[in-house]
Amino acid sequence: MLDVVVLVSGGGTNLQAIIDAVESGDITNARITGVISNNRNAYALERARKHGISGRCISPKDFASREEFNENFMAAVDEWKPDLIVLAGFLVVIPPAMTERYRNRIINIHPSLIPSFCGTGFYGLRVHEAALARGVKVVGATVHFVDEGTDTGPILLQKAVEVEDGDTPGILQKRVMEQAEWKILPRAIDLIANGKVTVRDGKAFVSP
Repeated sequence: MLDVVVLVSGGGTNLQAIIDAVESGDITNARITGVISNNRNAYALERARKHGISGRCISPKDFASREEFNENFMAAVDEWKPDLIVLAGFLVVIPPAMTERYRNRIINIHPSLIPSFCGTGFYGLRVHEAALARGVKVVGATVHFVDEGTDTGPILLQKAVEVEDGDTPGILQKRVMEQAEWKILPRAIDLIANGKVTVRDGKAFVSP
């Protein structure tokens, strides 16, 4: 059984997609053992509570230094002894020591087809604003492993979504969530939980 800890900052729609997939059996051999948010008002914590999942807030604002936060944050994650850490809209930079400790055991969902519209400064609506400003015809989402860079780790899954006439950043964001993010993130967890993912030479491979 794969023990999963989910890190969130906001409403937790991707968290909900994971919870729903576990409860429906679309994700097998995995369970969510904990949810951590840097925002005590994040609705994601309420989603966790409603499903009997342990949740807690650990915010950089509550510590005198980033080093102190990182230490407490990692200690909280370590308490759950996760096999997999999922960044589901988590807007805090992961401590380098955590990336090293959980090498190839941290995945992130990003709302674009990496390497487009990714890296520092590209998150939330900003990604979709940039895509519309560039006039691209296809957008999408990517699940990738987390390394020391920003959105630079091995790509596990991607799904494309068409841009439509009249799209606003908000409309496009919603479509990308519904058609891509909420589908490939649970799928990635299920693949990992069932031993179908390997990482070598900086690339992720899925076996049949």
